[in-house]
Amino acid sequence: MTRQITVIGGGFAGLTAAISAAEAGAAVTLYEAHRTLGGRARTADAPYRTNDGPHALYNRGPHWAWLNQRGLLKPLAVPPLREATRLRFFHRGSLHRLPPLGIVKLRGRRHAPVDEDFFSWASAQVGASAAHAAAQFVGVATFHHDPGTLSAAFVQERLRRTTSPLPEARYVRGGWSALIARMAQRARDLGVRIETGARVDTLPEENPVIVAVQLDSARALLRDDSLTWSSARTVLLDLAVRTRRGDPFALSGLDFSGWIERFTCQDPGLAPHGEHLLQGQIGIAPGERRADGIARAERLLDAGFPDWRERTTWRREALSTGRTGAVDLPGTTWRDRPAIDRGYGVYLAGDQVAAPGVLSEVSFTSAIEAVSLALGPLRHTPLPYGPTPVRHEGVDLNRA
Repeated sequence: MTRQITVIGGGFAGLTAAISAAEAGAAVTLYEAHRTLGGRARTADAPYRTNDGPHALYNRGPHWAWLNQRGLLKPLAVPPLREATRLRFFHRGSLHRLPPLGIVKLRGRRHAPVDEDFFSWASAQVGASAAHAAAQFVGVATFHHDPGTLSAAFVQERLRRTTSPLPEARYVRGGWSALIARMAQRARDLGVRIETGARVDTLPEENPVIVAVQLDSARALLRDDSLTWSSARTVLLDLAVRTRRGDPFALSGLDFSGWIERFTCQDPGLAPHGEHLLQGQIGIAPGERRADGIARAERLLDAGFPDWRERTTWRREALSTGRTGAVDLPGTTWRDRPAIDRGYGVYLAGDQVAAPGVLSEVSFTSAIEAVSLALGPLRHTPLPYGPTPVRHEGVDLNRA
């Protein structure tokens, strides 16, 4: 008998789950509340094809081979070597070509403790100044305003991945919507039924069901107050500026957590000819305003992009809260996050649940695990929720 699986959420995690389940022979229906698929992997329409904040794939991540084997990865955009070397570090109020030596030394350290904060542990290794700079650098992979307060083991893993001698970051040509479109077509070719503009307010009586939405939305849908985990607040700044020779590839804040990247360096088609598309994120504390993050972003721009104000042709700002993935506080690891298996044939997937990885890798690994669990022996226990899926047009479960 063909097993039926429902997937709620059509972002990267939901589509990964749908494809994986369909490849295993399941009959899959996917519901997406928004009229378009993608979740946080959506890309804006031309002329400025921005992602929802800076996006990249790490080529040593678990999703890399999986996507590549299915022909979903390419075409990729890779910055020319001469451009990629133009990474600059904002440290002690000015730009530098190289980071403090202590960051390099920290990268080689192993077995950082789970139950100690990164700053305290790193300070004992290389001193407070280098520890602070290393912590702020990891803002690119955590979106957090002060990564030094997080678990040393959590931050150290991200420091190793983001300072690899052979850079791991790769970019989807045309923006992440191009990847989502290829995944959606793969799902449809496998027989997955995809319904967009379809909000699910209660779970279907049939199980299993994979809930692949933001954790806040999953908490409301499942009526489970335990579905919480620490995330971050970050200001997103998208900027188009007229091209100027010598502009850096990316700016990394070491005095504060912040990152600005020139995405047209590797993919000129993201903006009109003669313009650079910059995307940045600046972590801000719970009590700070969006304006505080924008002010720090502009400090980076002032240092790295001369006359950027006069060159600006388009600008957009946003505040992202609770949509930046999980961060682990001292004493916690990914194993302590909300479990994938919620019982009653319900499984979670997303970037804040109990699965290993960095950034989108958490969504991927949780989706694969959810499918593996869901395709085990079916449990016919009645759900403690309402039995009928209710769908409404145009409401997005993926948004807070």
